[in-house]
Amino acid sequence: MSDDTLRVSKIRNGTVIDHVPGGQALKVLAILGIDGSAGETVSVGMNVPSDKLGRKDIVKVEGRELSQAEVDVISLIAPAASINIVRDYEVIEKNRVVRPERVEGVLACPNPNCITTGDEPVASAFEVLDAGVRCAYCDTIIRRDIADHIG
Repeated sequence: MSDDTLRVSKIRNGTVIDHVPGGQALKVLAILGIDGSAGETVSVGMNVPSDKLGRKDIVKVEGRELSQAEVDVISLIAPAASINIVRDYEVIEKNRVVRPERVEGVLACPNPNCITTGDEPVASAFEVLDAGVRCAYCDTIIRRDIADHIG
């Protein structure tokens, strides 16, 4: 085995998020609401060599399959990511993320005057752009640090 071989243990059941751009794994964990407080078993490989990306991150989450809303937000920061569902140590499903045209109820608008940030019962909605997202109500654009706006 060569020195550059990645050694990360297999998971029994859960999700593997592969082909995340190097350095973005912690943002993926933020999107998933994983901060270590709930005791989730998580493996993270950061800045590992990748033929496609140069450097990539890998996130393995034991005992959890992602919702479509979580996958949609991950696609905004990792458009080339693949989501692998693992059961009994076998990958039973492998999907590339697809950037949606719109995400609803997942991100919080940073504009304090937006109708979605007040006391109104209005869920946030964002149109997905090539380089960010735009609030469907006030047109505020988020270009960077999308994971910081998980609502």
